[in-house]
This record gives sequence, structure tokens and C-alpha cells, in this order.
Amino acid sequence: MMPGNIAAGWASLGSTVASFMFFWAVFRQFIPYELRLHLENLTHKIMGLFHPYIQISFHEFTGDRLKRSEAYTAVEAYLSTNSSKNAKRLKAEIAKDCSSLALSMDEHERVTDEYRGAKVWWAASKLVPPARSSVSFYPEKEKRYYKLTFHKKYREIMTDNYLEHVVKEGKEIGVRNRQRKLYTNCSNHRWPSHNQPMWSHVVFEHPATFETIALEPEKKQDIIDDLLTFSKSKDYYARIGKVWKRGYLLYGPPGTGKSTMIAAMANLLSYDVYDLELTAVKDNTELRKLLIETTNKSIIVIEDIDCSLDLTGQRKKKEEKSSESQEDEKVKEISRKDNREESSKVTLSGLLNFIDGLWSACGGERLIVFTTNYVEKLDPALIRRGRMDKHIEFSYCSFKAFKVLANNYLGLETHPLFEMIQQSMEETNITPADVAENLMPKSPTEDAEKCLLNLIRALEEAKEEAAKKKAEELNDTQAKKDETIQSQEIN
Repeated sequence: MMPGNIAAGWASLGSTVASFMFFWAVFRQFIPYELRLHLENLTHKIMGLFHPYIQISFHEFTGDRLKRSEAYTAVEAYLSTNSSKNAKRLKAEIAKDCSSLALSMDEHERVTDEYRGAKVWWAASKLVPPARSSVSFYPEKEKRYYKLTFHKKYREIMTDNYLEHVVKEGKEIGVRNRQRKLYTNCSNHRWPSHNQPMWSHVVFEHPATFETIALEPEKKQDIIDDLLTFSKSKDYYARIGKVWKRGYLLYGPPGTGKSTMIAAMANLLSYDVYDLELTAVKDNTELRKLLIETTNKSIIVIEDIDCSLDLTGQRKKKEEKSSESQEDEKVKEISRKDNREESSKVTLSGLLNFIDGLWSACGGERLIVFTTNYVEKLDPALIRRGRMDKHIEFSYCSFKAFKVLANNYLGLETHPLFEMIQQSMEETNITPADVAENLMPKSPTEDAEKCLLNLIRALEEAKEEAAKKKAEELNDTQAKKDETIQSQEIN
């Protein structure tokens, strides 16, 4: 073809495309939506008579976007092994071992697969919602999905065998490559948006294990047995008609190892951890949405439950002593709430339903863990058996727990100073956190014996401080008694 003819051909094509675009714009603007929809459906039916391919879509969210589709997750994992070999556009993430990159298919990419001689095509796509007014506070999210395409002559193989193969292998790959995560809930108080995720996360890398945790061996083994029994009891929970979850209440003084225990539990069972900050939750509805978006094989944690909102007091009000003391208490309460970003409307009833209400059945294999320094402040309804099934007390460091820490920090199983330390521990209270701080070498030249002497000194100081505090309490008690006697004598 001559150059002039080529130019004329391109000009003719351009004119045709421009005309088509013009008529298409007119069609969309002036033809009623119902008629357009009818014509589009008719076009699809006509094309279906001549188009021999079938398509199946796997959307990331189904229904009202309450929960991520397990089918989508399985397909994503399955394609991650195939796409890195065939796809030209890939996305990279840190792999499970945190030392390499895991590649997966990027959006708008397409790869092929073969199963029993049948060739199929997978495409990663997304639906972008139309632009809306800038004043809208609730923009729609992009909707991601995978699309499977195959020839209609393979329909039976695809629906009966291939899809089952994809889901099964995808789940196995997901378990092998699963990287545990630590989640925290995002605050939506100030700028609410459907585009904002309910949870944000980082890789969970806490090194605590039951071997390194400072706890009596018998108590430690009891907790391990309980956790392992729970993780293998799916059929048992189904048989007795209970949701596959278990509640743990960890209580005791600060520094006794409650948070470390949660990390050890997660590492033992290979569960994700959801650290729920109640003060960042707007209301009971948002609390339910947070629960729905947690995954199976997870630990939902509310630390320091006695400090979270107004959920800790008894529901029966105490008698008022005086109007002045009541006003003072109101002023203090207002001052405390002023320090929060915004007052949460989560109620005790909402929290109880979160733990074991109907919505708690949306998923399984979950642990719900509360920690508190003051168990006596909690409402009995919150910690009764059935909600918090296992209560674990964390007390001050015992000699057995000290030996675990001495082995962890100093590599010592025995030492002449151990006897003195044991005697001191029987006479005073010290937390595992304080013991660990004194056992940790502060310089390269500080040897094990010096660390043990630091601990002995700390124990002696704690003993003196406890004796001083006890003497002050006795003096205060005696002063109150004397004041009462004097008052009675005057009257």
C-alpha cells in the first residue's frame, strides 16, 4: 500500500471512531437508562450465541462488604505461585521469613493456567466507582475481583474439579506462607470514611515463648494444655452447640507479664493478634463491624479493661455520701474525658454482645483476652465463666520464675547467690519486670555475679520500702482511731 493510501486509511479510521464516540455519547445522554439496560442485555444475549467462552468472577467482598471473601483469598494465594512465572506485571511484598520478597499478580494483569488439558485465563481487575461530589464524606471503595475465563466445552471439568482444586491448593499455600500480623483498630471519629480500613497492621515479631516466660512450670503447662486442646476442638464445639472461641482473663499487678503471655500464646498457636482500643471505637455498631473483620486463628485483646471507657463499675449505684463529694467526682470525670479524642458510645451491653452474642458466631477459632490490674473493679457480668472461661492470676515473681529469668538473661541454672535470693523473695514482693531489669547486663564487662548482686540490692530496697509503707499505714490507722476517740469524748 502506498504512503498516501495508508494516511487516507488512518484518517478514515479516525473519522469512524470519532463518529462512533459521538453517537455513543448522544445515546447515553438521551436514551433512558431502562432502555439502555434492555439493549445492553439483548446485546449480551446475542453475543453469547457466538461467544464460546464462560466467565466466573470472584469478588473480594460479597453482600454488604462485611467480610472479605474466602474464595477470593484462596484464588489470590493460588495465583501467587503461578503469576510470578508468567505475569509481566507483578506486585511485591515482604515474605513470611522477612528476608525475601513474595511476588503476586498486579491489578489488570492476566495469566494462563492449565488443568487436565483445559486451558484457562485468570485476570485481576477492579471496578472504580464514578467520581462524586467533593463534599461527600462517604466515597465508595474500589471493588477488586478475579475473573476466570474458559471454553464452554470445559464447563463440567471447571465447575466440578478445577474450582475445588484452586480453593484447596490456595488455602494450603495461604497456611504455608501465612505471615502473622499485629492489628490495631483505626479511629474513624474525626473523619469518617468508607475508604478507611477498620484495622491497620504490622508484622507480628514478638519473640516471647512459653520457654522464656517467667511463670511457675505447673501453671505454664496448664495454660499450654488448655490452648492446644482449644485449637484442636472444632468438632467438639460444633457438637455441643457453642461458638469455637474461648475467653481468657489475665489479672495481676503491673509488670507481672500479662502482655508477654499474650505474645507467647500467639506464638504457640501461630495466631494473629488484634489489639482492640475501645476508646477509639465510636459505638456498638462499629464494635460489631470490627469483630466481623477479624480473621479466624486470631487473638482479640483488650488490655487494661478496667481503664477502658465506663465499663468497670458495678451497675448498682452506691449511696451518695454528700452533694459536695458527688460534684467533685463529676469534675474529675469530666477532666478525664477531656483527655480523650472523642467520647465513645460503646456500652457494657455492646461489649458483652461482642464477646458472646449472636455476632460472635461470625467466624471461629478465636481467643478473646482481657487484661486488668484490678480485677475487683470489673463488672461480674463481664468476667463470668462462659465469657471469660479461664481466669489466670499473675502474681509477683516466685523463685521458680526467677530461675527461668536467670537462665534466659544470664545462662545460669544454679549459683551460690541463689539461696540468698530465694530467702529474700520469700520476704518481699518484686515483679518479674523488675527482676528482669536487674538481671540484664548494663555493660559488656558486667558479669553474672554482679547482676545477681544488683537483684539482691533491689530486693533489700523493696523490703525496706514495704516496711516503711506498712509503718505509715499503721500510723494513719492509729491517728484515725485517736481522732475518733477524741470526737467521742467531746460529744
